[in-house]
Amino acid sequence: MKLVAWDFDGVLNRGFQGGFDAWQSSFEADLGVPAKGFTDYVYTERNFVSVLTGQQDLMALMEGYVAAYAVPHSARAVLDYWLTKDCVLDAQVVGWAAACPLPGVIATNNESHRAAHIWQALGAHRFQHIFASGPMGVKKPDPGFYAQIEAWSGLSGAEILLVDDAEKNIAAAAERGWQVFHFTDATREGLPKVLGISA
Repeated sequence: MKLVAWDFDGVLNRGFQGGFDAWQSSFEADLGVPAKGFTDYVYTERNFVSVLTGQQDLMALMEGYVAAYAVPHSARAVLDYWLTKDCVLDAQVVGWAAACPLPGVIATNNESHRAAHIWQALGAHRFQHIFASGPMGVKKPDPGFYAQIEAWSGLSGAEILLVDDAEKNIAAAAERGWQVFHFTDATREGLPKVLGISA
């Protein structure tokens, strides 16, 4: 094993836990509009898949939301609020990543605006690169996502470990011959051993 590819949401970031409560709980109090309108507009499959694969810019989606729901804030302000509130780093996991003797990259299904926010908040301090689906034009579990990491690193799949909370992403990586760690509440305490560090 020569490289660790870390998923962001659900692994390094605990703000995303299968729902969006980490930021939804204060959305209406802070912005004056219900969070449901935001999630209904932004997270429709048609809208968000196109954003995640770089076919639509997230700012354009924010502008559409602000106009559709008469939000009393600019699209930039809503986006900045969301990006900040939705980044709740898991200090323990981030610590494990920092202690790991192997080089690491972030491998995430995120578009360019959020990828830049993630990199500023976390990436540049501990990781060599961020692979984000928007700029890449392909998202996990598509084989093309993993292929780009292989090409960048010059490593075979067998030399790369993916740490991810999504079973479909783990399965796709394993099919390419990657080493994998399915990160869940039940398995997380086993990660330090896999990384060769003390818990």
